[in-house]
Amino acid sequence: MSRILVTGSADGLGRAAADALLSAGHEVVVHARNQQRVAGLDTLVDRGAHLVVGDFAEQDAVRRVATELNDAEPLDAVIHNAGVWSGPAVMPVNIIAPYLLTALLRGPRRLVYLSSSSHFGGRPSLDGVDWRGRSAGSYADSKLFVTTLAAAVARLRPEVLSNAVDPGWVPTKMGGPGAPDDLELGHRTQEWLASGDAPQALTSGGYWYHGERLQPHRAVHDEAFQDLLLRTLAEETGTAL
Repeated sequence: MSRILVTGSADGLGRAAADALLSAGHEVVVHARNQQRVAGLDTLVDRGAHLVVGDFAEQDAVRRVATELNDAEPLDAVIHNAGVWSGPAVMPVNIIAPYLLTALLRGPRRLVYLSSSSHFGGRPSLDGVDWRGRSAGSYADSKLFVTTLAAAVARLRPEVLSNAVDPGWVPTKMGGPGAPDDLELGHRTQEWLASGDAPQALTSGGYWYHGERLQPHRAVHDEAFQDLLLRTLAEETGTAL
């Protein structure tokens, strides 16, 4: 059994993944943005989940959570699920936070980053990106960046299994009640990549949708773009991968 962190697990896909992993016997660390959101995790904590709290729109909070996790038992896997759809927190939460956790956490050998089909509409350009969230960010761009991060980690850390998952447009709070995709299928692939032992689950560098490996945006596997993104994120956060 594995020790797995699921960020953004107070509701939606993150909560569903944490619930399923607990039911499968894994040791799960759940995450809430603030104390108001913690109440939504009470039933998972009562079942044995560990809890960390921090607003991933703030770099200091991400660093504090990383320190707390590094002081505890080592993690085997991280599902980078936390995300926002719109507003100034898009870049801080959707790309800065997973980058910082990737750079700071010791031990995880499986990393799963939540992407989206929206990443195909992202611009493979870093010019003028507001990483600190002083203005509204582009969701599509943020998902292109995090998908590229997953591919870069797979290339630069061959001992780590790093993959991106498109969960589909599912009926969560973010997706809305009319979303047409399957909520159950929306969280199964990330659980499988974080804990499964099938040969395909032990591969790296993939972009996945409902258990199938697909081709992402062409920029994702462009090593020059990967390196530029990593340099930019390192400069922005003061933390190299």
